[in-house]
Amino acid sequence: MSVLRPFKANDLFRFNNINLDVWTETYGITFYLTYLQRWSDLCFTQESPRGRLQGYILGKAEGAQAEWHGHITAVSVAPEYRRLSLARNMCQRLEFASDEIYKGYFVDLYVRCNNALAINMYEGMGYSVYRRVREYYGNLGVGKDGRDEEDAFDMRKCLSRDVAQRSIRSNGRDMIVSAHDVM
Repeated sequence: MSVLRPFKANDLFRFNNINLDVWTETYGITFYLTYLQRWSDLCFTQESPRGRLQGYILGKAEGAQAEWHGHITAVSVAPEYRRLSLARNMCQRLEFASDEIYKGYFVDLYVRCNNALAINMYEGMGYSVYRRVREYYGNLGVGKDGRDEEDAFDMRKCLSRDVAQRSIRSNGRDMIVSAHDVM
């Protein structure tokens, strides 16, 4: 049985099997260390019984007043450990901390619009598209389907503090904003 535990700095030397994936954003070491220092209670890793890292999640708390929320910056599972609900478990832990510790209104994340597998997974976990962010990941051109491959969906899930569910909308796929509007 694998263990969900806090992400530690020395895990950075052991997570190449997770990060070497086409869908995973890889950051500089300072970026990871900043998260571990500032939001250690929102950063977790899943470890196999043999000590191999299976996945990780990095999160933070951000926003102002009614927009105060938890944010999933990165969640990734090594290919050989997918479809075991590891991402779901890590997201639930981050959602719990965002709700109980940080008292956020919602949890959000950004996902590439052409990553249908991840979008379906997040929708199955209760997230919905809040808006489409044009060129969020850069401007590398137009994909096969005629849309910019670098667009992102801003997906959100309400927490207990958002009783009126103001942090979500039903027509989020139709709400298109520029990356400059969200940075």
